[in-house]
Amino acid sequence: MNGILGTPRRLRLGMVGGGAGAFIGNVHRIAARLDDEWELVAGALSADAERARSSAEMLRLDADRSYTDYAEMARREARRTDGIDAVAIVTPNHLHAPVAMAFLDAGIDVICDKPLALTLAEGRSLAAAARANGRFFAVTYNYSGYPMVRRARALVRAGRLGALRAIQVEYAQDWLSAPIEATGQKQAAWRTDPALAGNAGCLGDIGTHAYHLACFVTGLTARAVCAELSTLVPGRQIDDHVQAMLRFDHGVRGTLWASQVASGAANGLRLRVHGDRASLEFDQQRPDELLLRDQGGDETRLRRGRTPAGVTEHLRLPGGHPEGFIEAFAQLYRDAALVIRARHAGQEAPAEAADLSTVADGVHGLAFVAAALRSAAEGGGWTAVEGA
Repeated sequence: MNGILGTPRRLRLGMVGGGAGAFIGNVHRIAARLDDEWELVAGALSADAERARSSAEMLRLDADRSYTDYAEMARREARRTDGIDAVAIVTPNHLHAPVAMAFLDAGIDVICDKPLALTLAEGRSLAAAARANGRFFAVTYNYSGYPMVRRARALVRAGRLGALRAIQVEYAQDWLSAPIEATGQKQAAWRTDPALAGNAGCLGDIGTHAYHLACFVTGLTARAVCAELSTLVPGRQIDDHVQAMLRFDHGVRGTLWASQVASGAANGLRLRVHGDRASLEFDQQRPDELLLRDQGGDETRLRRGRTPAGVTEHLRLPGGHPEGFIEAFAQLYRDAALVIRARHAGQEAPAEAADLSTVADGVHGLAFVAAALRSAAEGGGWTAVEGA
């Protein structure tokens, strides 16, 4: 087959984490396959030898490319003539930084699930290592892959909303409304354990998605945050509910609400951006639509597939055939393939890959988390976001 930029082979992907039963690992694998640009060929799918073996067997990996030690995987894959082109990191948060560093030091590109690391210092070290080793480093803020989110970004850039005034973003779930971590539920157990998830619970898990979405669409970053972090389920070790006010560039004001204890909410990520001419609204649970409202109340419902002239939009299905969560992840893997293939060919990455979030975005996300944690610890005062 001929892939993007005419490259005659699929890119070779390795994976750390994501063994049998892991939700996000399976999402990444499906997304990477969707546009037929990647082939999973190696993995350190579990530190448990038997689970790693059985997971590799299930995924049809060769036994000699199934590892239980990610550092060994990095060393051995770097020495192979058919070694991996990039590694996908889909472990619990505490392993993101050490795994990424091992592969960067081995000269292998990285695609890391968010958050980039547990701390801002770790994130900055990864960014420095990526620069020093000349490696490409993507961070999978997957909601930025939705076509209508990218359309919203283009509308803001084109000045369709006028001068921006206010940003409202929310992310509501209810799956942690009860202390299910005490029952041994795997996802809940590590996401509510500060040793594995970091000191930011709901803030780090979904609050960072909400914040990144606001920044991605508007092109702005928060200069300061005033945050309250709450733990509403008794006995839980880290926050499960967040509310914050934000001061963005150019005097734009914002609010962010994220909760994993909002009864009745499934995956309610919603963004509203208000300018002095118009506003837009995106709802992740209706991902093929974008609402545009002009001053005075006229409303236009924009739909995926009805693409205006001059706008690039990668479509896998015709308009009216919904695309969603998996396809948004797939867009990021397609963007990563564009960048890596271009570099292999000694070319500049095409403009359509410019929306891919990188290690720099991951570092800024960690700076936002650090500022919100400081603000909450100090009683909710305004706290500067470092580097903004």
